[in-house]
Amino acid sequence: QVQLVESGGGLVQTGGSLRLSCAASGSIVDISAWVWFRQAPGKQREMVAGITGGRNTNYADSVQGRFTISRDNAKNAVYLQMNSLKPEDTAVYYCNANLLQYRGSYYAQYWGQGTQVTVSS
Repeated sequence: QVQLVESGGGLVQTGGSLRLSCAASGSIVDISAWVWFRQAPGKQREMVAGITGGRNTNYADSVQGRFTISRDNAKNAVYLQMNSLKPEDTAVYYCNANLLQYRGSYYAQYWGQGTQVTVSS
């Protein structure tokens, strides 16, 4: 059974930094892509940053230049370094992995449980 576990959320002041982590466990053969999403109260879930197996990255315009996504294939993990945080970054952050399980025949998406990030003004 695949499980994604996030950590690193918390309360930080405007201008501060946080580093989110997400680790996948289970019988995993390959993770083709990781994506971080976030959802603020009353808003739709939105993509924040993504990274492929070839370490190509893309970011939402709202976080470009402030957030950095990275991955550690040996640990089946992804990270999101968030700098210069703003109150509008306040949301529950979710990691998403597109992965292939051992003896699986196709890639499927899995989600973490979410971690709260709160930026105070």
